[in-house]
Amino acid sequence: MSVRLDLHVHTTASDGLWTPARVVQEALSRGLRYLAITDHETTRGVLEAAAHARGTPLEVIPGVEISVGGPEEEIDLLGYFIDPLHPELLRMLEAMQAERVERIRAMAERLARLGLPVPWERVLELARGDVLGRPHLARAMVEQGYVADEAEAFRRYLGRDRPAYVPRRPVDPREVIDRIRAAGGVVVLAHPGRSGLPRDLRGLWEAGLAGLEVYHPDHSEADIARLTEIARIYDLVPTGGSDFHGPTPDGRILLGALPVPLQTVDRLRARRPASPPPQTP
Repeated sequence: MSVRLDLHVHTTASDGLWTPARVVQEALSRGLRYLAITDHETTRGVLEAAAHARGTPLEVIPGVEISVGGPEEEIDLLGYFIDPLHPELLRMLEAMQAERVERIRAMAERLARLGLPVPWERVLELARGDVLGRPHLARAMVEQGYVADEAEAFRRYLGRDRPAYVPRRPVDPREVIDRIRAAGGVVVLAHPGRSGLPRDLRGLWEAGLAGLEVYHPDHSEADIARLTEIARIYDLVPTGGSDFHGPTPDGRILLGALPVPLQTVDRLRARRPASPPPQTP
């Protein structure tokens, strides 16, 4: 049986459809050896997943995904091998979660002005008391019959530059990199083939960026080739994962489906803060 891994997975702790326990169960059934839980701005799912994986062949890598930047440029950073209970990291995440609630409520108000009101209580119910996100608002829109699916909600209303979209408050990516590294973590730029490469990639590299997500469901073969070369130039670890939130609309389960090399995990471990920085490209 081939050893597989998935380094980009979400659970109900943020905007995923499956609980951490169910994700672990599915990962085990698929023969995964490594699973990184990377919920948005929270580490709660990590602790539950690790508890369910204890005593099994599956290693749960503690992770997190954090959105940074501002109105002109938004990117996502992935942190791996973090201490999920690190006090300074948790304080930053809690502040970000509070900002998320304000932002999603503002989007709901914009939808109401567009003639598409959604019950705020239902949006909160869909979040199950965990980190609120645009997918919860999109699911409420589907329930109200305004759109056929979440993809249409994002395409027409909730995506960047759409009529109900509210940009995030500016967050300095260097500050986030510092916090992740202070929590013992390694920082990777998420899905640059979808989000685009940041204008100051070198600046992020100098701040401690260690990897580039090359393999992602939204990346074409051309994206993979281009990003592999960029990772080589900057000596960044090429990583990847399914960005799993649950089954796709057509019922496919992409958990562990991408060809991420097994040695990726060891290469990321070697880039933890105690390791010497790579040479300037």
